[in-house]
Amino acid sequence: MSSTVYRLREYTVVRDQEPDAEPHTYALQCAVCAEGGPPSADAHKAHGWMLAHLRARPGHLTYREHVTRPYRAIPGKWL
Repeated sequence: MSSTVYRLREYTVVRDQEPDAEPHTYALQCAVCAEGGPPSADAHKAHGWMLAHLRARPGHLTYREHVTRPYRAIPGKWL
């Protein structure tokens, strides 16, 4: 009969701010037609797409913002 040993460990979850971390990105999507703007590290640039889309399609008044923020799990002590 085999036996199994499990070890538990604490972790802390933090925003990933390491030099190799993925960038935070923002993108907007029209909730009417589902067309979306390109992801950008600059939130104002992402919002600019929404304004251009609204100018071209005045009836499209609702939008979603998709924000991507990378996180990292930091190993802690063994329990």
